[in-house]
Amino acid sequence: MTDPAIAARGLRKSYGDKTVLDGIDLTVPEATVFSLLGPNGAGKTTAVKILSTLISPDPGSGPMRVGGHDLAADPQAVRAVIGVTGQFSAVDGLITGEENMLLMADLHHLSKAEGRRVSAELLERFDLVEAAKKPASTYSGGMKRRLDIAMTLVGSPRIIFLDEPTTGLDPRSRHTMWGIIRELVADGVTVFLTTQYLEEADELADRIAVLNNGKIAAEGTAEELKRLVPGGHVRLRFTDPVAYRSAAASLGDVSHDDEALALHLPSDGSQRELRAVLDRLDAAGVEADELTVHTPDLDDVFFALTDSGKVPNQPNKSNRPDQPEEAVR
Repeated sequence: MTDPAIAARGLRKSYGDKTVLDGIDLTVPEATVFSLLGPNGAGKTTAVKILSTLISPDPGSGPMRVGGHDLAADPQAVRAVIGVTGQFSAVDGLITGEENMLLMADLHHLSKAEGRRVSAELLERFDLVEAAKKPASTYSGGMKRRLDIAMTLVGSPRIIFLDEPTTGLDPRSRHTMWGIIRELVADGVTVFLTTQYLEEADELADRIAVLNNGKIAAEGTAEELKRLVPGGHVRLRFTDPVAYRSAAASLGDVSHDDEALALHLPSDGSQRELRAVLDRLDAAGVEADELTVHTPDLDDVFFALTDSGKVPNQPNKSNRPDQPEEAVR
């Protein structure tokens, strides 16, 4: 068993009398995507800042290791194996994309030849070759985000913190970014992702933790979290009123929609439960014209596990973070 990429116990952080993180535990295996969900102000960015050595946890927090290094005892070693892309681009718009990359190579103490080689490879990988000689201020939002991550990769980090990386991007740019994240993980990089886009976490994350009031309200795979929330059901629709009534009688405790000739019965959507429903219909000599399975999604999970009173922003809505994010490489 290899050590996890990130392991934190009893992580605490308060600002005055406001507790932001109240003793949370986090474990992130290597080469996976771990997503931290939560409403604005839940402490997602604070967790990223602590784990990336930007700020210190409160006294009394448990041990924390990132990339195999003790966060408190050897923060410089942690910085050497991580990269961070914050909510706001760290790209310098006054210089070209290529110059941004070479500047980052200098900061990582690469030789001029090595810096040019790495920069050229990453610009090609992120489809920025044609724009490389243009000022970064002329780039679209999606291009700036790609350049931002390319700059992060100059130092070949093993762990990348992506703090709401697709904020403000259009759907096409968002999907491009998802592809980049999947490629990074396929190359063995660990990604710690914070996001307010539920679809994003559902698409990318191997495991998801929901943060609320400074605590982890639940953690698991997307499917495991969805099973925590009631509301799953099977809908059976009929065109024959006789078949509809026979099915209702054979299935027992179901909800009726007489106008649509539809029945709804609670179900977790498992194969076993679906087979049981079909067996009961077969025994009654009835066949439904349409069967659909409805299971809770991450929106339902979010509403159930947080008390924010509103769902996080969806891709077609603007998102203004509460505070600007510091940039770290």
